[in-house]
Amino acid sequence: MLQRLFKLAENRTNTGRELFAGLATFAAMAYILAVNPAILMNGFGADPAIGNDPASQSFLAVKGALVTVTALTAAVSTILMALMTNYPVALAPGMGINAFFAFSICLGAGVPWQQALGMVFVNGCIFLLLSVTGIREKIVKCIPYPLKIAITCGIGIFIAFIGLKNAGIIVSNPATFVSPGDFTQGPVALALGGIVLVLVLVARRVPGAIVIGIIATTLVGLVVPDGEGGRVTRLPSSLFALPASPAPVFLQLEFGFLASLETFLKILPLLLTLLLVDMFDNLGTLIGVTKRAGFLDKSGHLPKAGRALVADSIAAILSSLFGTSTVVSYIESASGVEAGGRTGLTAVSTALLMLLALFLTPLILVVPAAATAPALVVVGVFMLQSVTEIEMTDFRIAAPAALTIVGIPLTFSIAEGIGFGLIAAAVLAVATGKPRGFTITGYAIAAVFFLEFFHIFPFSG
Repeated sequence: MLQRLFKLAENRTNTGRELFAGLATFAAMAYILAVNPAILMNGFGADPAIGNDPASQSFLAVKGALVTVTALTAAVSTILMALMTNYPVALAPGMGINAFFAFSICLGAGVPWQQALGMVFVNGCIFLLLSVTGIREKIVKCIPYPLKIAITCGIGIFIAFIGLKNAGIIVSNPATFVSPGDFTQGPVALALGGIVLVLVLVARRVPGAIVIGIIATTLVGLVVPDGEGGRVTRLPSSLFALPASPAPVFLQLEFGFLASLETFLKILPLLLTLLLVDMFDNLGTLIGVTKRAGFLDKSGHLPKAGRALVADSIAAILSSLFGTSTVVSYIESASGVEAGGRTGLTAVSTALLMLLALFLTPLILVVPAAATAPALVVVGVFMLQSVTEIEMTDFRIAAPAALTIVGIPLTFSIAEGIGFGLIAAAVLAVATGKPRGFTITGYAIAAVFFLEFFHIFPFSG
């Protein structure tokens, strides 16, 4: 049955190799089960009914629910992609998009998390429409390639900054804006040690380096003082348990931002950014992973691209219903490809491991910020590596790219940083008469950000 369903012989692979490849992919991306809830709780915790006290019952209930829905959305979306495309590509809530959800939408714009989930749902519906009609790929092409790379790099620095901030390695300072934290404090020293460990493991190409780093840092945290009379890592109530109830976040999305034209216009730039970031993230990952697997044709095009984009769009809708930020294709799928994975069976085995991990929820819930910081920093470094693809010797390319890269972390907003880059690119394209890949659609998107920056939207108040 598996031979026929996934065409194993046709793809020159076998069941054992595919299952092992699925394990390799899971080991590379399992960190998301701890990191995604940790990031999203920054936004969910802004709700007074939930709060930011890690020891409170309301906080733990929501965080537990986020662990459950992270695994569920990853599993369901990955199986969907496998059945629709037969590609060894795994999906899960995206790094970068979850930070955008928590820090830009919920904290930055003050949008309640329920309405933020509603925005994710609308985003998914628009994606589905654009994917079915083929417009989605055309929109992606309207943004110059260097700017797409700059967005990825800027988000990478942003994610790394969040990790350093949450661990206390970087703290606020009224005189210099930010400054180093107190490295003599247990949690800070532990986070620094964890970062060094993961960097060494990654440099030595140890499989599952990030997950190993999270586990090791969490275990060491059991004996490191937290400065408040306890330990950085709290002992779990049990090692195994039934998955936490998803009820606190499941089907909780709201659509108050559609109540009037005024409220919709206020969130329009955020919705646009969500669309753009998701588009670039997914297409880039799909092409990168499938290229390694040898799926691209002679023209460099991806067969079944339409099916892959439709599966991704449906996954985005499902993620909002489950109660998490948008699901995207994971570049960590390349680990499975390198291990020999060539079909959707690799992805299905990864999905099943995600479901099994749900029974480890008590352990996942005690992972401290000091242990997730290394994952955030290293993922940020991975995203920043592509900066070498930007042609910095051409000022028309370098200026918008640089403004995007520094704008995202310095404004603490992915949307604002993208807006800086798009406006700069549009202005330079007009001023020099050399658009270099900038299209009418690109100018229109830049105009939306310009209107938002100067608060001259109609009805925006």
